[in-house]
Amino acid sequence: MEFYRSHVLVCGGTPCVLEGCKGVRDALVAEVQRRGLEREVKVVETGCLGPCDLGPVIVVYPEGTLYQKVRVSDVPDIVEEHLLKGRVVARLVGEAPQAGVVKYEEPKYLGVQERIVLRNCGVIDPESIEEYIARDGYRALARCLTEMKPADVIEAVKKSGLVGRGGAAFPTGLKWSFTAKAGADQKYILCNADEGEPGTFKDRLILEGDPHSILEGMAIAGYAVGADKGFVYVRGEYVLSIERLGKAIEQARALGLLGQNVFGTGFSFDVEIRKGAGAYVCGEETALIESIEGKRGEPRVKPPYPGTEGLFGKPTVVNNVETLANIPPILLNGPEWFRRVGTERCPGTKVFTLTGDIKNKGLIEVPMGITLRRVVFEIGGGIPGGRGFKMAQTGGTSGGCLPKELLDVPMDYFTLPEHGSALGSGALLIMDDSHCIVDIARCFMEFFKHESCGKCTPCREGTARLYEIVDKIARGDGQPGDLELLEELGAAMQATSLCGLGQSAPVPIKTMLKYFRDEFHAHVHERLCPTGTCGI
Repeated sequence: MEFYRSHVLVCGGTPCVLEGCKGVRDALVAEVQRRGLEREVKVVETGCLGPCDLGPVIVVYPEGTLYQKVRVSDVPDIVEEHLLKGRVVARLVGEAPQAGVVKYEEPKYLGVQERIVLRNCGVIDPESIEEYIARDGYRALARCLTEMKPADVIEAVKKSGLVGRGGAAFPTGLKWSFTAKAGADQKYILCNADEGEPGTFKDRLILEGDPHSILEGMAIAGYAVGADKGFVYVRGEYVLSIERLGKAIEQARALGLLGQNVFGTGFSFDVEIRKGAGAYVCGEETALIESIEGKRGEPRVKPPYPGTEGLFGKPTVVNNVETLANIPPILLNGPEWFRRVGTERCPGTKVFTLTGDIKNKGLIEVPMGITLRRVVFEIGGGIPGGRGFKMAQTGGTSGGCLPKELLDVPMDYFTLPEHGSALGSGALLIMDDSHCIVDIARCFMEFFKHESCGKCTPCREGTARLYEIVDKIARGDGQPGDLELLEELGAAMQATSLCGLGQSAPVPIKTMLKYFRDEFHAHVHERLCPTGTCGI
């Protein structure tokens, strides 16, 4: 094995790709060769490092220096000053809290983050199965196949307290047990990588940065429930995710880690990729199943649930990307290890995509139960431009909107619903006090009106009426009783809609009316937009 005195990690996540990281990587490789350093310095393209708004980002180890917004023209300086003379190029370090010289063991740019799901992202070359194996990759699968019975695997996942990270927070071990008990000649494992919430891109970056962890998690699930076939349903526009996942599948097959007789144990499991066409509703598990079967992506009436009657009518486990990424470390380190992080009711971590009016945008992983205040002001660096914090929408467009009075509420799947919100898929949208709450509501409702699949009347008609009423209020044509009508209509949609789309569409409106009612009242009764945004 080659030994290198320095490693230069180049973030290869989509945000950095869009900023030109491929050119920076190529320039680094060329400059290192021109200087005759190729036997001393290794350039590695990794998955997402996290600070997505600072790209292209590179980290030089063993010093652990993070350089931000690196251009091709900066490369000669980095090689000359840092890799040859050992001096940090100060002008590229920046002033952001996550920038600067860090230690490998305690990277400063990660701050208070705890990385379980993202343990390999930004550390290994995601296109190298050898690097994944070197980080204990596929060791959990080997342990399950050689030392544990399927029931033991399910029991370990139950004891870990892992709940689904897609939004519903259903206990993962319990879900697996339903499929394990179901009698059938064929069972399936589906990975839901169809994250459609605006502002959410964590699953994409996990797939780009650590695709083998998802394959390993799926194979373990397959062994636990008796399935030998898996599908990853991924958004078609996630080109880099699909490319890297495809390579990972081929690599795993070549080493006998997927396919027939895995590890010589007689267990067989293989995975195929299915591309989605971008419909928001296909994030719902039964609509996803319909789409894989070649039908229009629409939700099914439940019960029966997929656990006993799913893909092609067979028992099927549907887990999302983040849930599956948790499986290998839980089986490798034990459920007690997993429960040391997070809260008693909700162990583990949560991956968020931090966007909006905040200084440090990007991908973060934090313990369950962390407060919104710490995420916004400690990790996110606060609100830029001297503006004040107005609200945070948790869980994507279908999530609730929390005011500054709730900055200290613990963020987990069970506490946020007590305040009308949800942790959901992990999107975290921050807005400063320059925004009008009615204008934001109009934007959200327009999204749901467009994305409703139209199968059930409460959602099809309800999303359109919600938008019409909010739009009327924003134009200054609101009438007394409109706010009560919004609440009544939202309650009816939540009680009668067929799937989570129609049930969750009213959530942002309900929390806005609860916490920002004065602004709605000013629009309706005073014909006034307090922020001057709506033009009335």
